[in-house]
Amino acid sequence: MTKETDVDDMDTPEMPANLTFLRRLVTVLTIIMIGGVVTVVALLVIRLNADPAPLPLPDQVTLPDGTTATAFTVGSDWFGIVTENDEVLIYDQVTGTLRQTITLD
Repeated sequence: MTKETDVDDMDTPEMPANLTFLRRLVTVLTIIMIGGVVTVVALLVIRLNADPAPLPLPDQVTLPDGTTATAFTVGSDWFGIVTENDEVLIYDQVTGTLRQTITLD
């Protein structure tokens, strides 16, 4: 008679301690990397869906009569305002005086 052994009866060899540590380390690092990727994607989605904050028009600027600003940009020592009449008004950033007027075609 042969005695059949169950799979449960067999002794499973124990894993070495350093292999167990390595397995746990890989699992923890995988979880951390998944969390990092989810965080980066969430921050990108939040940042890209946010409305851009418009730059405020400086208080010391007085636009010529009858002009309305449609765009505003800042340079190193100047700022420019595009009007709805297709003109670019370049102002000095320190004094607020009009430096140059450029008419667009």
